[in-house]
Amino acid sequence: MSGQTLTVIVAYGSAKHSITLTGQDEGKGPIVKDLSDALAQATGVPQTSQKLIFKGKSLKDVEESLSSYGVKEGCKLMLIGKRNSPEEESELKKLKDIEKSVEQSAKKLEKVDGELTGLKNGFLAKDLQAEALGKLDHRVKIAAEQFMKILEQIDAMNIPDNFNDCKMKKKGLVKAVQDFLAQCDKIEACIADHQSKIQSKNLALPE
Repeated sequence: MSGQTLTVIVAYGSAKHSITLTGQDEGKGPIVKDLSDALAQATGVPQTSQKLIFKGKSLKDVEESLSSYGVKEGCKLMLIGKRNSPEEESELKKLKDIEKSVEQSAKKLEKVDGELTGLKNGFLAKDLQAEALGKLDHRVKIAAEQFMKILEQIDAMNIPDNFNDCKMKKKGLVKAVQDFLAQCDKIEACIADHQSKIQSKNLALPE
């Protein structure tokens, strides 16, 4: 039998929600995540803030089937968690947009790193290396500038103390950007090191 259907009653505050779920896997029945998704729609409480309770036990594993927790047709569960205010949702959206910029800049940096590794492994003729290194150095500096601008952007955001989701997201983003900036420094140092090696080899060559 494919897609077992299950209806449960979930109490959230003074409201009661009747949620009908259909399992995706044959025989497994709906999983905790299915219920969590449906409740995010019905109550506006984001998944990250949800705590589902059944018979005093918390349903922690989102990939587990509801039946493995003993949840059957018509069972009553309780949801604890707070909705994000529209203001918090709007701040979260800004942070998600910034996260996309971080990912784009990180991809550019990864490309430079890959090209530098290739160059160090001798994939380029010696007489072309100095020019190529100069270009790579320029690209790293641009990436570092972009990361600095992103940091300033994040820093300029005033997030209220009670916006926990936003604060966690902001903290994670700051750490990610700082890590990428450290990577920029490392790549720049690597380029400088390789440039000086090329220069010393060139000086050592007889005229």
